[in-house]
Amino acid sequence: MSDTSHRVHGLAGDDLEPDWPALTLDELAALSMDYPHLAPPLAITWHSPRPLSAAALVRHGQGTVFVKRHHRQVRSIQSLDIEHRFMHHLRSRGMPVPELLTDTIGRTAVQAGDWVYELYEAITGDVYREAFSWSPLDNIAHARTAGHMLGKLHEASEGFAERDRGTHILVARSDLILAADPITALENQFAERPALRDYLRERPWRDQLRTALEPWHARARDALAAKPTLWTHGDWHVSNLGWSGADANARITAVFDFGLSAPTFALFDLATAIERNAIAWLALGEPGAAHVDIALALIEGYRKARPLSAGDIALLADLLPIVHVDFALSEIEYFQAVTGAPAHAQVAYETFLLGHAAWFHSPEGEALLTAIRQHPGNS
Repeated sequence: MSDTSHRVHGLAGDDLEPDWPALTLDELAALSMDYPHLAPPLAITWHSPRPLSAAALVRHGQGTVFVKRHHRQVRSIQSLDIEHRFMHHLRSRGMPVPELLTDTIGRTAVQAGDWVYELYEAITGDVYREAFSWSPLDNIAHARTAGHMLGKLHEASEGFAERDRGTHILVARSDLILAADPITALENQFAERPALRDYLRERPWRDQLRTALEPWHARARDALAAKPTLWTHGDWHVSNLGWSGADANARITAVFDFGLSAPTFALFDLATAIERNAIAWLALGEPGAAHVDIALALIEGYRKARPLSAGDIALLADLLPIVHVDFALSEIEYFQAVTGAPAHAQVAYETFLLGHAAWFHSPEGEALLTAIRQHPGNS
């Protein structure tokens, strides 16, 4: 579908043809009619390898901007507006969130046909931009710094009380893991998620999902219900952070890619950060998949910005094996309803939804959870 040699990250750590056509100079030229920040001449200097949208760095007459394009089935103007208001809230609280660029009438998201566009100022220090989202971090100092910044983001997020994004597709929600009965909660969503309903209908999903959630959900349910709602990032991987350098003393210069953000709760984001940065999901058959030192460094950094009680630490360990459940189902829905890729939906179901949860019953998974439980809370 693309007129370039552009490739994107696949679900198995490979490079694939993109589902979405790469951005072209012709469409950017058309977009420049509404965006003064796209003054010609234009040149695309880099295409993002992330597979769920099309994005690129675009050099123009006065500098460089980041352009991201979604299909309207994935992101509506309304959903992006809420995301952008969250970003503006964080910027107003001092977080290093890139500035959203507006068109001639002040909009931060515009639609042209089936496509929805958003533009940002380009960040510097994108040290991890080619890293796969599921690749573990091997820099303990960066993990500690990332954990600290996540705690600061949660402090800055306080007071933002917008409604949810209005979609389940590719949003890191926590509906099911917060529900007293996740099976019934999912069944109640089927009226608005027919593609997911149809996909699951062919599988013994109730028994499989119940198995995936046990015993973690039963132990965590009551404590999770007591956690206050907080808007969170939803995809806290180091590739979504800008850095002042690659050395151990590097500072975080930017926090970006709020595409999965939603109202969840603080420990949800911290568990997601551990899942994203401390486990080699693409190499589970190899020894050393769990990077315990990275997980503990993320927690240590977080605690310097935001206290964690002993109860929080215990809950974090129970939450980690199931924190992915809602997003995994959203990926299945995306591949089934939007891209029409049943093979990818199967990977999302078998490897992501069920496989990630099952891994925590392995010796290495249990060792990671034990290490987290033994980590002290703030005194």
